[in-house]
Amino acid sequence: MSLTSTILMLIFGWLSVAAAMLWGVLRIARRHHHAPSVPSDKTVKTARRHVAAH
Repeated sequence: MSLTSTILMLIFGWLSVAAAMLWGVLRIARRHHHAPSVPSDKTVKTARRHVAAH
């Protein structure tokens, strides 16, 4: 096996490992991502009522 093919195989191996790790991290991040909760009108009105009472 020539030196050039060995170096190319090492580079492609590193790239494939890096791509697999990135895919795994993104998969975990998407699974554990929680959308920010948007307060409903009822919650906002209740909070305003409490602020006005004090």
